[in-house]
Amino acid sequence: MTAHTPARPRKKSRRGKFLLITVIVLGLLLVAADFALAAAGEYQIAQRMREKLQLDEDPSVRINGFPFMLQAVRGDYTHVAIDASGVPIKNEAQGVDLRDLDIHADLRHTRVELSDLLAGNVSKATIDQVEGSVKIKSLDLNRLASQVTPFDKLSIDPDNRVTTTTTTTTAPGTPPAPQTTAAIKLSGQTNVAGKDVKLTAYGQVSLAGGAIQITVDEVELDDMSLKNIVPTLRQALAVKIDPGKLPFGAVPTAVRVEPGAFVLSGIITDVPLVQR
Repeated sequence: MTAHTPARPRKKSRRGKFLLITVIVLGLLLVAADFALAAAGEYQIAQRMREKLQLDEDPSVRINGFPFMLQAVRGDYTHVAIDASGVPIKNEAQGVDLRDLDIHADLRHTRVELSDLLAGNVSKATIDQVEGSVKIKSLDLNRLASQVTPFDKLSIDPDNRVTTTTTTTTAPGTPPAPQTTAAIKLSGQTNVAGKDVKLTAYGQVSLAGGAIQITVDEVELDDMSLKNIVPTLRQALAVKIDPGKLPFGAVPTAVRVEPGAFVLSGIITDVPLVQR
């Protein structure tokens, strides 16, 4: 007969599992609390930005970086991203009438105490740097160009036939100068004598005085027997669009073309989170 060997006690194993589960639960609670505090801070900033940017609805606000609590203790939120879509801007005195803008702002180092942020008291809050941009989409371009000649389904794209090269020499470590021109391709259709005509136009968009000016160099038609209307189309597409100031009062210093839109951008430093 063989002697029966008693099973070893598993108290230590059970205790280890209990401690592990406790640590996991506490970690999840801390993460949940961190996200809840961040959401509360985002809500307060969204409320202030709705007033500052004169929006009809609260913008989307994201306080990036984890953990939020560490940033809150320091009173320094390294990156806050703000987005708003379908924003109208109308200034009859300046002839500005845009109806479908997208606004984006990257706030670098927003400085405000957590207690003030959660209470909505951000009158003393400051931002080291704001990178603001406004996106002008094809809907507004189509409407503005149609004031001269009726266009339909007018689209915006980069002119990929053109390779942009930088000829300005900068010192090592110096960021490149902002791009103030970009090649464009506009596609759509118009109506001539009751006949729909498809067109493709190539040119550039230039930034001047905070506005963008479209210049068309070449127009292609699907029916070249109507080439006599090309000068009229070029004139109609030579639209100037002035969206005014960028978020937080930044002045546009660069322009680029992306599918469906022109994007104006600029940077401003040392600004208050809200108007004082």
